[in-house]
Amino acid sequence: MAGMSTTDGPGRGAVDRVGRGSADEARWRTFRPLWGRVTAWVVWAVAAGGSLFVGLTASGPLGAAAVNKVSFVVFALAATWLLWRLGGVHAVPAPTGLTVRNLVRTRRLAWAEVVEVRLGPNDPWVRLDLADGGTLAVMAVQRADGERGMDEARRLRELVTELGEAPDPR
Repeated sequence: MAGMSTTDGPGRGAVDRVGRGSADEARWRTFRPLWGRVTAWVVWAVAAGGSLFVGLTASGPLGAAAVNKVSFVVFALAATWLLWRLGGVHAVPAPTGLTVRNLVRTRRLAWAEVVEVRLGPNDPWVRLDLADGGTLAVMAVQRADGERGMDEARRLRELVTELGEAPDPR
């Protein structure tokens, strides 16, 4: 497992800054999908870049209309926002809890709020069962990442179990 950079946030940096060894650094490493960022950049270049190119250079009866040019630019901006959010999906563990950033929403959880970590055979990503009866998707840990995704799900489950798993409500 690769070590973390000193810019991953407070309490999760290099050994010289917080005095922890490399095994502990790997434990607090930010969860990220393996190909999420790369895919977002490639799709952005094709969708937004292509849309801007067509919208700004098109000519002819339909291409010259201002409303068509504006619609291509608006599509490029919307695609940029969506893919920026998709590429930024992550979960940051800390001694006090877990911060999960999904596509639209970021949520901060204390470890005791998490009852179970699940990655079933048909689940695209990890789901957390919460003490309040709800669930929360963790898009940062994905089945599509194969064995790496399974390893990351196990790492998250170990953190939840060790740092304050909520009692089973049954």
